[in-house]
Amino acid sequence: MFNKKLFYIILLVLVGGAMSAHAQLSLSLDECVRIALNENPTIKVKEMEITRVDYSRKEVLGQLLPTVNLAGQYTRNLSLQTMYMDTPNGTMAIKMGSDNTHAGGFQAQIPLVVPQLWKSIKLSENQILQNVEAARANKLSLVNQVEKAYYALMLAKDSKRVIEENHATAKLNADIFQKKFELGAASEYDVLRANVAVTNLEPAILEAENSITALKLQLKLLMGMDVRQDFEPSQQLDEFKGEMYARVMSNTLGADTTLANNTSLKSLDLQTDYLKKVLDVQKMAWYPTLTGSASMMWHSMNNGSPFSGLRWSRASNVGLTLAFPIFQGGQRYYKQKQAEIAVDEMKWQRENLERSLHVQVATQNDVIAKNLKQIESNEGGVKMAEKANDIMQQSFKIGAATFIQLRDTEDALMAARLAYYQAIYNYLVAESDLEHVLGNTHYVR
Repeated sequence: MFNKKLFYIILLVLVGGAMSAHAQLSLSLDECVRIALNENPTIKVKEMEITRVDYSRKEVLGQLLPTVNLAGQYTRNLSLQTMYMDTPNGTMAIKMGSDNTHAGGFQAQIPLVVPQLWKSIKLSENQILQNVEAARANKLSLVNQVEKAYYALMLAKDSKRVIEENHATAKLNADIFQKKFELGAASEYDVLRANVAVTNLEPAILEAENSITALKLQLKLLMGMDVRQDFEPSQQLDEFKGEMYARVMSNTLGADTTLANNTSLKSLDLQTDYLKKVLDVQKMAWYPTLTGSASMMWHSMNNGSPFSGLRWSRASNVGLTLAFPIFQGGQRYYKQKQAEIAVDEMKWQRENLERSLHVQVATQNDVIAKNLKQIESNEGGVKMAEKANDIMQQSFKIGAATFIQLRDTEDALMAARLAYYQAIYNYLVAESDLEHVLGNTHYVR
């Protein structure tokens, strides 16, 4: 017999397990970056902008093709034109025209020689390249933001773990002193001191938890993820230490400092090229244009009702229009001068930008080198702090050290571990910033 109660219990267990698995999503840095590049709305907008500008280019190309219109016209003459003729018998007035005039047919035009339009096509092509580079710049910036947010999340979690370990040790000491106090082997001061040590660490734990929550929300926003979806980083800061030393030993870190892939310089070069093409367009305004035209029209003229007595006749023609621009009030000259100045301005902007970027690269390389030394120093400091803490614990057990001395070594160990993780974080952030400046991240080509 079918047991409904058992069925619902099994169903609840399965759903609960699925929800638990859903909540325990684990993501690496690489996975976070790739999700962001695929789901971030700003990336999608930039890609749509490329498509939009491509349509704009095709619109300009369409101006080179013939334009054909179907035209119709009706005219009602309220009074006919009068022509006067002198005759031997006097002046004679003659009415010319009809009450109604109908016309309809096809008209076509095609640009044959249009230098400005030809150059304008190059402008559209340059705009596509600018949008492609803008999309690349947006991706590089997004990668940099995701990396730094992920590093900060790992730092917050590692810091919370270190503080919690110290908190657990302090709580254990407080429990021990409470038992000793009950047995008369410890003073009330020792108990209060141990409890204060526990209480002092609780705000730091709460602050770390708040940082973790805020950093997760930031990452979810960057990745275009539902804020209700929880996840955990699958990596720790220690895992990146081996990679950074491998890069330093292979001399791949910062090897390319030529700024060849820097997106700011590439964008500026594309803008300069665009302004040069604008200058070419202005120069083409001095050249003549040749346009072809053709028409096939049907005409009818009648008196009285517009719809009676229609007699249609066809007329067709083809022609060429050659236009030489002679004088336009100096507009072409001053537009050309404006374009020339804009091109010269871009040269100075590029020079200034390149200097600034070289300073950034040199600064980041210096920060990376210092952080590598800091990591090595802090790693040694952690080992010494661990050894000092072990010695002090043994001394405290045999009564050769006070509780204050023990807490000092435990706090020193916590501080050394936090400084060690902070140094790794500082290195990774500096490395990410350097890759962003150089445009050399492997996520974006």
